[in-house]
Amino acid sequence: MNDRRHLCLLGDASSPHTRRWALEMRARGWRVSLITARPEPLDGVEQYILPPVQRPTDWLLRASAARRYVNELSPNIVHAHYVTSYGYLAARCAHHPLVMTAWGSDLLVTPHTRPWIRWLTGWTLRRADLITGDSLDLVEAALQYHPGAPVHEVHWGVDRTRFSPAPWESKDCLHIVSLRAWEPNYQISTLIDAFAILCVQLLDVPLRLHLLGGGSLEPALRSKVQAHGLAKNVIFHGRLNDAGMAAVLARCKISISVPISDATSVAMLESMACGLAVVASDLPANRQWIDPELLVPAGDVSALARVLLRLASDDAQARKTGERNVERIARDGDRKTQMDNIDQLYRKLMV
Repeated sequence: MNDRRHLCLLGDASSPHTRRWALEMRARGWRVSLITARPEPLDGVEQYILPPVQRPTDWLLRASAARRYVNELSPNIVHAHYVTSYGYLAARCAHHPLVMTAWGSDLLVTPHTRPWIRWLTGWTLRRADLITGDSLDLVEAALQYHPGAPVHEVHWGVDRTRFSPAPWESKDCLHIVSLRAWEPNYQISTLIDAFAILCVQLLDVPLRLHLLGGGSLEPALRSKVQAHGLAKNVIFHGRLNDAGMAAVLARCKISISVPISDATSVAMLESMACGLAVVASDLPANRQWIDPELLVPAGDVSALARVLLRLASDDAQARKTGERNVERIARDGDRKTQMDNIDQLYRKLMV
């Protein structure tokens, strides 16, 4: 019989964030189960699969299956990731202690689309015993619903054993990278347009843009690259594992993350840990990490091109910015520290 502390997560097994969380808790001695509508193999983690979710309203129909699994497992802690989907299911399970983690759009965007969703979000949060979010604006958004539970800022952090700086001198030509998904929110089209302007302004400088992440906009983005005549300058890598991402980051000097909406981006923190200068959209979560002069309005091609040109024209400043980013992640962004914090919060709930 397994007498370890038992954590039951609800979340997408296909998400790297859920997977990292599960494995970090296993490493801290927890038995981890995962209830998911999007399964994917994960070593050492029992998975309990819900019927597929095709439409947002399908989540309302998955509560009985989630409750049945939780009752069978009888875990010490239930922890739902993403308030407006798995958080709702966990709230319907009525099992305590109950932890909920907001990911960003679930509090910053979705509740504002319809009044009934906002009401349901508040109902869901008020059933939690602990709420976490990975940025101060997410914490503030949760507090607006007046939950009875404490709300803590806990972010995903960076595995600094995998993501660390490469020698600046080893970076040939000017490599720029984006780790964000090829979906509308992440404004990869804006990035390609700004990169095209940069290529015109720096005709004599060898430039490369690395696009990681993958997504539904791939055909449109490839067409845009072709239209700009940049097929030799832009590399579509798609989805890579941590080792693959680290290898690309080791070649790059600048990382770009310019979504319309976001909480604290793990991709941004990983770029910082690798010593890259990071340019980001001017969002509350990004203001916690990025110098104001490197923040740009989301969707503003001209502003993004200007910042890129400034960094590309001043290699010493770009290098100094990257060094400051490494120091900042060592101080505030280490994954081990963040996961130790949530482990301690779990234990306090069990007392």
